[in-house]
Amino acid sequence: MVKGFSFSDLSCRIVRAPMAGGPSTPALAAAVSNAGGLGFLAGGAVSAEGLAEAIVSTRRMTTAPIGVNLFVPQPPAVTTEQLRRYTATLSSEVDRYGVAPGRPHHDSYDDWLAKVAVVCDLRPEAVSFTFGAPSARHCHRMRTAGIFTLATVTTAQEAAVALSRGVNGLVAQGPNAGGHRATFDPRAMPTEPLEDLVSALIKVSDRPVVAAGGIAIAADVRSVRCLGATAAQIGTALLLADEAGTNPVHRAALTDPQFDATVLTRCFTGRYGRALRNRFIDDHEADAIYGFPEVAGITAAIQAAAVRAGDPHGTSLFAGTAFREAMTGPAADIVHALEL
Repeated sequence: MVKGFSFSDLSCRIVRAPMAGGPSTPALAAAVSNAGGLGFLAGGAVSAEGLAEAIVSTRRMTTAPIGVNLFVPQPPAVTTEQLRRYTATLSSEVDRYGVAPGRPHHDSYDDWLAKVAVVCDLRPEAVSFTFGAPSARHCHRMRTAGIFTLATVTTAQEAAVALSRGVNGLVAQGPNAGGHRATFDPRAMPTEPLEDLVSALIKVSDRPVVAAGGIAIAADVRSVRCLGATAAQIGTALLLADEAGTNPVHRAALTDPQFDATVLTRCFTGRYGRALRNRFIDDHEADAIYGFPEVAGITAAIQAAAVRAGDPHGTSLFAGTAFREAMTGPAADIVHALEL
């Protein structure tokens, strides 16, 4: 166990999912940590400088343990021609919102090495990884810095890879989770139920396992804890929290009767993610391509314009299957309600 952090230090075995792209804020991470859980900051889709500022800001609001999530960089999976063709299919969105598609993000977009340096310097108590496992060298570097490392996995095979690199624990993401699939293979669409995945991981390792995906009420937390999970990770359950940075359009959609289902889609970012089904998905999923984060750069301006226009049908409304259970109010109250 890494000196300085243990899940046994938490009075609430609740971990806040990172939720990159807006909902994650220092205030939300601090509120969850102050409530006795482990609040996470989203290190994906922000600059290294922005991440450092978020960590410092969160530290001002809490002395409790905090975590940071990083996206593991992926090799390019899309060609310039594929991006050009997909961009052309978005012409109707350009006409609708009066904005041009953005430019593709490429490998340098996520500042991987700079962010590793930031966390090793500022030393949040925990760092989790999504879309792959860190190298053994990076695990060693963080362990030396006293940082507890977690890899988000969707299969036992991914867990084996992550454990072989030296991570201290695992986040088991089930298929009902909102937002991006954490698969190491961007084309994979895992279907193994969360309960089966948690049980399988506990059998093959004595490392802590955090259960994630579709956990929205206290009974869900009790269920995964009874299976042996060390903690439960919640994301969608906090989208309506006072401290969340969820934009007004997204907030309203979560309680709007017209949105009654979630689907897996790659039309917004080039990687599968679970979101409320809307017009954009219906219009563009058939043309969608694999290519994260490049596609995210192309659709960003369109999505921003839709939010400015108050239109929930032109932007990604990432949410898990239990979105109707999302609670309003202070994050601390939500965390405590889930621990009842």
